[in-house]
Amino acid sequence: MHATTSPPTVRPAAASAGRVPFWAYTDPAVYQQELDKLFYGPHWSYVGLEVEIPNVGDYKLSWVGERQVILVRDRVMPKDRATDHGIRVVENRCAHRGVRFCQEPHGNARSFVCPYHQWTYKLNGDLAGLPFKDGVKVVTETGPCTHGGMPPDFDLKANGLTKLRVEVLHGLVFATFSDAAEPLRAYLGPQILPWLDRIFQGSNGSRPLTLLGYNRQRIPGNWKLMLENIKDPYHPGLLHTWFVTFGLWRADQKSRMVMDEHGRHAVMLSRRNDGGQGPARDSGVQTDVTQGVTSFKANMALHDPRLLDVQPEPWWTVDDPQNPGQRITPTVTMITLFPSLIVQQQVNSLSTRHIQPRGNGSFDFVWTHFGFADDTPEMTERRLRQANLFGPAGFVSADDGEVIEFSQDGFAQWNSDGMAQGSTLCELGGKDPGLGQPPTEHMVTETLIRGMYAYWQKAMGL
Repeated sequence: MHATTSPPTVRPAAASAGRVPFWAYTDPAVYQQELDKLFYGPHWSYVGLEVEIPNVGDYKLSWVGERQVILVRDRVMPKDRATDHGIRVVENRCAHRGVRFCQEPHGNARSFVCPYHQWTYKLNGDLAGLPFKDGVKVVTETGPCTHGGMPPDFDLKANGLTKLRVEVLHGLVFATFSDAAEPLRAYLGPQILPWLDRIFQGSNGSRPLTLLGYNRQRIPGNWKLMLENIKDPYHPGLLHTWFVTFGLWRADQKSRMVMDEHGRHAVMLSRRNDGGQGPARDSGVQTDVTQGVTSFKANMALHDPRLLDVQPEPWWTVDDPQNPGQRITPTVTMITLFPSLIVQQQVNSLSTRHIQPRGNGSFDFVWTHFGFADDTPEMTERRLRQANLFGPAGFVSADDGEVIEFSQDGFAQWNSDGMAQGSTLCELGGKDPGLGQPPTEHMVTETLIRGMYAYWQKAMGL
């Protein structure tokens, strides 16, 4: 059972960003504030990829917090196409009686019609019409008359769907309910943008994407735990047998931890090594990063070596934003964009991961796997094979879903007395959140988690 806990009798303040109180994960009142201040406040939330809706009228359902929205491609006049991408995001809630009218997860539509009373909306959310707006004209014994109808001051323009602000960056679609949110590029910041550009931007602008498929799962844990997990370079070489054994992510690798000036967004960079028990494959010399690590399996071998058939790609190597004049070639970039998106490049596997909160004790996690339109068939097959490491039953990611559940169970257990005591400890590498400091050039740190919680405390007013 993962029932929500009652609001705590006592809620002590967090001592520091490195000591996150358990009530931050278990208190329903705190969760409601998160929805209001973070998901529905001045933040940009990911809702999908432009490639998912290639044609006019194409739509897919998505989420901002617990509010379901429709991502749709609208008609755009030829004269406006240079400045209007045609991507709209509207709330899936009829303006008449609040019905969640769109039930298909994706499709194509000329307009949206609420089944309850047939109110009809344009793709951009404007109310196009409704039955009996002007009443029903009838002839009675006393002559013609009109039954019913909307009041004379009823305005179609004032009764459309809730429209979200939308910005598109390299085919990633973001939306916000807030008029106060800063422009998307400013929100992401100069520290993060180069790493998004590296994946999505080609020599002639944004690289056209191709959609490869989806995974989805419901994880019984607080939504912030997944952001923590992808801001945590400490655990991959300890928890994940695949990572430490085959050299995909280990503490002896070249790596870098980058965060934006606020601490809310981050990038974990790493460069794969050979793995195994030494500095080179099959050297037979055990290193400190595998000594005593129970997840390391020295004799583990693959039945199908194609799962780790890694092919370096030209776009991996870029000018180093932190060291002008130098080049850098990460094999892994894990980008967390607060509050709800992870962009993954794990060798040749590419995906977005969308966090969709479902109460303070669970969230839906949606993986969208993609490639590039100019990929060869061999590269597409390689990306799909490597995607088996990730997703609900992935050779790596299944571990994360399980430990997040264990964490939530531990928080709820400690708080079962209603006194809201206890906190996590995130002080590897120091107690400072690291805001405004140079990136950490190793992975033996929890600074990205501290940065996020410093921002969370500020944004929540706690």
